[in-house]
Amino acid sequence: MEIKLTTGDKVKLKSLTVDERDELMDSVQYDYADGKNPQMKMLHSTMTKFLRIGIEGEVTDEFILSLTFSDKSKIFTKIQGECMNLGEEEASK
Repeated sequence: MEIKLTTGDKVKLKSLTVDERDELMDSVQYDYADGKNPQMKMLHSTMTKFLRIGIEGEVTDEFILSLTFSDKSKIFTKIQGECMNLGEEEASK
């Protein structure tokens, strides 16, 4: 899957292994301080981890620093959606 960035460039997401998916999902933590609306803890380090693991090829600091927050959010959201939907389309038998 490819994602088009605001610059017009594209990044290709890699096909994650089950272990990589588990590692990413285990790193997401939420804080329910107000008892209603969850807030993601450690947002920036979590997003960076998703980018490094989920994008195909070498993901350097320079590349990450070149991305807008909007692009990082777009990539993160797409990877997170892929991780959360693993095997959920059909019920177990």
